[in-house]
Amino acid sequence: MEAAEAREKLLNAALPHVAFDGWSETTLKAAAADSGVAPGLAAALFPRGGVDLALAWHMQGDREMARILAEEDLTLLRFRDRVARAVLLRLQLADREAVRRGSTLFALPLYSADGTRAIWGTADAIWTALGDTSDDVNWYTKRMSLSAVYAATVLFWLGDDSTGQQATRDFLDRRIEDVMRFEKTKAALASNPLGKALMGGPLSFLGRIRPPRMPADLPGQEAKGGKGPRPF
Repeated sequence: MEAAEAREKLLNAALPHVAFDGWSETTLKAAAADSGVAPGLAAALFPRGGVDLALAWHMQGDREMARILAEEDLTLLRFRDRVARAVLLRLQLADREAVRRGSTLFALPLYSADGTRAIWGTADAIWTALGDTSDDVNWYTKRMSLSAVYAATVLFWLGDDSTGQQATRDFLDRRIEDVMRFEKTKAALASNPLGKALMGGPLSFLGRIRPPRMPADLPGQEAKGGKGPRPF
């Protein structure tokens, strides 16, 4: 059995167990038994057990979101609405109980860095799917802002019982408005004399910042060769 096929089978088989056992070693063992994947292969694909399983499931959702967005015509939408569409789509692709269990897991100090990188990976996947071409410090600030928006929206969504989850949509709109105000302020600063003086003097180093050049350097990406989540 190919590693990619085994990984997909394990992820599909794991989800029904997550609600009861969380993203744990118990869930991984149950998924291996249900899917027919050899326990040794399951352990090799997910060496940290439930943590790697949760990260792989999260990244699977990012890829599916990117695939769907690539098939949609978003040109008639305002850019802020494109971002909202991407975030809401990502939530629609997720299982709420699995996300709740994942949030609990990644709140632990031992795994908090993994959770942060997973959220960054989602923000990066959204910006990439929307055609972001920034090649300077803006590459980082865009992803930092969207990571904060996405993380806050997920937490709100987990407790949202409104009809059609309209409250989550409204919450997301407010968070995006906050980011738009920040971007306008940043643009205004860059265009005024004081901003230009700062960028030419004390903050000139910002002009030399560039995004990672190799795909493997991007937080949240998988390792090459189909070996599961890259080590962080």
